[in-house]
Amino acid sequence: MQRLLLATLLVLLALSPVAARAQTEQQTLVDRATLTVQDMFGPDNAKDQRYMLQRSKGALICPRIFKAGFIIGGQGGDCVLVRRSAGGWSSPAFYTVGSGSIGLQIGVQDSELVFLVMTEHGFQAVLDSQFKIGADATIAVATIGAGLEGDTTTALRADIVAFAKSRGLFAGVSLQGSIISAKSDWNQTYYGRPLAATQIVNQGDGNNPGAAPLREMLARFAGG
Repeated sequence: MQRLLLATLLVLLALSPVAARAQTEQQTLVDRATLTVQDMFGPDNAKDQRYMLQRSKGALICPRIFKAGFIIGGQGGDCVLVRRSAGGWSSPAFYTVGSGSIGLQIGVQDSELVFLVMTEHGFQAVLDSQFKIGADATIAVATIGAGLEGDTTTALRADIVAFAKSRGLFAGVSLQGSIISAKSDWNQTYYGRPLAATQIVNQGDGNNPGAAPLREMLARFAGG
């Protein structure tokens, strides 16, 4: 019996650093998402972005979408999904964005992306295990720096509005055909139990104190 207890303890000790590293990775993503919200919606000239954030149902925040290409190109990165309700902003559910393309291209691009979900139709599409941009919901794209003046009315009619802030050699950000997928294993590690995205953002089942700064930052710029 003592040998069995000792063996169990050794297994737990061996696994604990792995779990700690995984949660650290997820917390880093949440922290970077907090900085992205501040970067996108904090400046004085971001009043149009804040206007739309205040009218959104939620947001998918991607602190870093990395794109590189030489003949064959692709892009991808990790994101967090949060929902806005009368009770405030939800805890984050984890997602990933990825796509691939073939063509004559060369360069490197590093982008911050925020998808503001403006309708219930759009939010349900994102909650699906795999959502393909441009196929399941209309999407309007605005690039930070160019501003939204004159485009706000059109954007408000879209299901999802994507704001992009890019650095690199590629011109603009191409989102059509990109696939947004849930990362259920990350949810389980971050919250300590298996949770689907809808349980976290719609039912409020997930709780991790590390997400408090992100929720507070969103409330600062959008209320709730």
